[in-house]
Amino acid sequence: MKDAFGIPQSLLVLGGTSEIGLATARRLVARRTRTVWLAGRPSAALDAAAEQLRGLGAEVRTVAFDALDPESHEAALGKVFAEGDVDLVLLAFGILGDQAHDEREPLNAVRVAQTNYTGAVSAGLVSARALQAQGHGSLVVLSSVAGERARRANFIYGSSKAGLDAFAQGLGDALHGTGVHVMVVRPGFVRSRMTAGMEEAPLATTPEAVATAIELGLRRRSETVWVPGALRVVMSAVRHLPRTLFRRLPV
Repeated sequence: MKDAFGIPQSLLVLGGTSEIGLATARRLVARRTRTVWLAGRPSAALDAAAEQLRGLGAEVRTVAFDALDPESHEAALGKVFAEGDVDLVLLAFGILGDQAHDEREPLNAVRVAQTNYTGAVSAGLVSARALQAQGHGSLVVLSSVAGERARRANFIYGSSKAGLDAFAQGLGDALHGTGVHVMVVRPGFVRSRMTAGMEEAPLATTPEAVATAIELGLRRRSETVWVPGALRVVMSAVRHLPRTLFRRLPV
């Protein structure tokens, strides 16, 4: 169960090598979280992430999980929940893709959509049902400001995040009153492996800043968190720009 300050004692990270996911795990372990599950494809990176968190004092276990294999999600995540209650599920997996390349290779674009949206729908529903069965818990979904309005530069990725964001909001409404809390997190440009080499966007942030915002959102039981907070106003303006004007922006 969560402590009096809203910090979970147990955490499941879907996307066990995600930089944001691991930054969040480190931050929560430094507070009161003691049990961490890292779900991802078996790899040296996943094992190293687990060892790092063990070094911080957490009991850490890994579970094989593949976003592109929805048929395995029930069994894979069932193993985790069978071990005991999970206070927080952090859905942190996703891929950016290569917009220019993926426009020419539709199957690559499909992989982005299947990972970011289809895989998340499956894992999100499996997790939500398990949280509801135990009667408590939070599901935090990493969305993106890219989902607010499709941009020419990354509309494949943006559309997948738009779908994920809408799904997570609807799931939150469906679970309202059940004891399960759903929080959507919308970071802007995050300095990470995924964005390495890209031109940095205004109001860029870091995995650690996103982790801080997630912790604060959990304490407040927020439903939507923007990182940084100023993006809420910026994206509201962008969302309402006339399309003819929006097309002229260098985005």
